[in-house]
Amino acid sequence: MRFVAIKSEAAQAARGLHRVRDLLVRQRSQLGNCLRGLSAEFGLVTREGQAGLAILMERIDAEGGPIPEPLRSALLGLCRQWAALDAAVRELDLRIAREAQANETARRLMDVPGIGPVSAHALVAGVADATLFKSGRDFAAWLGLTPRQASSGKRQASGAISRAGDATLRRLLVLGAASLVRQTRSRPQTRPWLTGLIGRRPVKVAIVAQAAKTARIVWALMARGDTYRACPAAA
Repeated sequence: MRFVAIKSEAAQAARGLHRVRDLLVRQRSQLGNCLRGLSAEFGLVTREGQAGLAILMERIDAEGGPIPEPLRSALLGLCRQWAALDAAVRELDLRIAREAQANETARRLMDVPGIGPVSAHALVAGVADATLFKSGRDFAAWLGLTPRQASSGKRQASGAISRAGDATLRRLLVLGAASLVRQTRSRPQTRPWLTGLIGRRPVKVAIVAQAAKTARIVWALMARGDTYRACPAAA
């Protein structure tokens, strides 16, 4: 029987910060999508990303645009709500970054490519005792980054990733891996292992594989107290 480590009140509070941040980010995205959708009905379209959304809100704020006045005033209210949510998210990010810098384990994790302050802080808060996992693969399986097994007798069959375990930690590792994949495609010589994987498999498969590899590195650093040492031949 495998037992789960009891989290401290400080760890629960730290995880609560990430839940609040996730909620604010979702609400901010919903407001942005609503602004884009309603503005597009009147021919007001800008490029993707927050830069494009900032341009859109400036056009909504300007008088004499294509959006009728009753709707324009309502959209301006949404713009103010978006700005308030964005400020709250930025404030939480700064707080999380400060706490990550103050934690020795989080600082070691931030040396790993693809892990920033938010991911390092979430991992320290979400993994009370990494030594409970026998190996890095067990840790990756706990995060839902390993394939499902459909084996019977001598037949070995692996399916899609299980997506079991902590969804927040899995998402952060996958996002970090996606960033590494983008960097590697522009500079293939920096990570030969990932470059070869991208050449052989679909991009999404490569992203998940890199996330699982990062999870194994994280386990080694947390369970053994090691520091990250980059290996150019297998980076």
